[in-house]
Amino acid sequence: MQHSWSRYLRIILIGLAVTTMIGAYLGEPLYGLLVGLAAYLGWTLVQSRRLYNWLSNPSASAEAPQSVGLWGETFDKLQKLHQSHLLTEDRLRAQINRVQESTNAMRDGVIMTNAQGSLEWWNGAAEHLLGFRRSTDQGQYIYNLIRTPAFKAYFEARDYRDPLELHSPSRPHLRLQIQISLFGDNDRLIVAKDVTRLYQLEQMRRDFVGNVSHEMRTPLTVISGYLETLVDHADELPKKWQRAIHTMADQSSRMEALITDLILLSRIETGEQTADDALTDVEALIQQICSDARALSGDKQHSINVEVTDHRLLRGDESQLRSAFSNLVFNAVKYTPAGGRITVSWSADREGAHLSVKDTGLGIDPIHIPRLTERFYRADPSRHKETGGTGLGLAIVKHVLINHDGSLDIRSEIGKGSEFICHFPKVRLVERQETHEEV
Repeated sequence: MQHSWSRYLRIILIGLAVTTMIGAYLGEPLYGLLVGLAAYLGWTLVQSRRLYNWLSNPSASAEAPQSVGLWGETFDKLQKLHQSHLLTEDRLRAQINRVQESTNAMRDGVIMTNAQGSLEWWNGAAEHLLGFRRSTDQGQYIYNLIRTPAFKAYFEARDYRDPLELHSPSRPHLRLQIQISLFGDNDRLIVAKDVTRLYQLEQMRRDFVGNVSHEMRTPLTVISGYLETLVDHADELPKKWQRAIHTMADQSSRMEALITDLILLSRIETGEQTADDALTDVEALIQQICSDARALSGDKQHSINVEVTDHRLLRGDESQLRSAFSNLVFNAVKYTPAGGRITVSWSADREGAHLSVKDTGLGIDPIHIPRLTERFYRADPSRHKETGGTGLGLAIVKHVLINHDGSLDIRSEIGKGSEFICHFPKVRLVERQETHEEV
């Protein structure tokens, strides 16, 4: 390129020298030089005009103007760049079309919005699941089309670790699971899955458990009543029946506890018993539960200590909180050897409030911890047989905490005891003075 420029410069200088010599021959060398410069300037302006006209018509069929010299080489290089650009554009357009075709083939709805929530693109499944229309909804804010407060709060929270479930705005019989991912400059990629069948199956399971539990309670109450009568008069029965009667009574009590837990869990899950905005005195609640735990300990003589460093009230359902806290404390009593130590503490920090139940029991193998809150999951089935556990206690705790925007943290090691920590958000803490003012 440097060589070509030098050659073109020499040609220009030679041309000017020729015009100057012609002018000198005519007695006006300066005029000859000016004429040469004017001719070159005019030719340059013509070529510039041709370049401008070509750049103003960037169609694929328009070819670069033909010229000679520096301008000819410039036109040739621009033509090559233009063709390369067209090829790249075609390749990118083909890739975009392929991506759009593949996403349109998906059964899940895929939506792209900018940081403010303005709709930029969506696939065909999104039109079916959410009722979007390309003719009118392009550029609309998505939370104006999905008019659910929970969705707008989820969209703006920017905490997308867990998906959101809601009913379709255009087809209320559909249950959708929404998952959002951030990309680019805080733009959103939203995936909507149809989980209606799973939701219906889960609802059927809950209804089945709740209905069966209610239906079983009445005949079991009758059986338990007769067994209690037989136990009270066991001395009048033949000795070979006495052991059987006592065993039946114990198992009947265990069945009653199981049904009670099933009904409670079913109510919490189905929303029949939801967390209200009442104020709970956690300190007094813990003291009551620990008093009952000492009675449950009996001859085992556990050392049960209470430590309270925060005296604010907790906004939530007291009956649910009682069920959750008592499950943790009573479990510590059941699974801690005689003479062991149990510490129940209530504290708060910048993150929120925390209830800790720590024992000096045998501990739990960490491999079981992720599944402890599953219904009927038993890390050690033999221990449940000895203690009469239903396997639903920690499941109840988990769902109570979900209703109170909380979470459960389990720490345990074999031979070093266990610690169960309930975390509550800071917004649920209320000063006691505020309580008196409200009352």
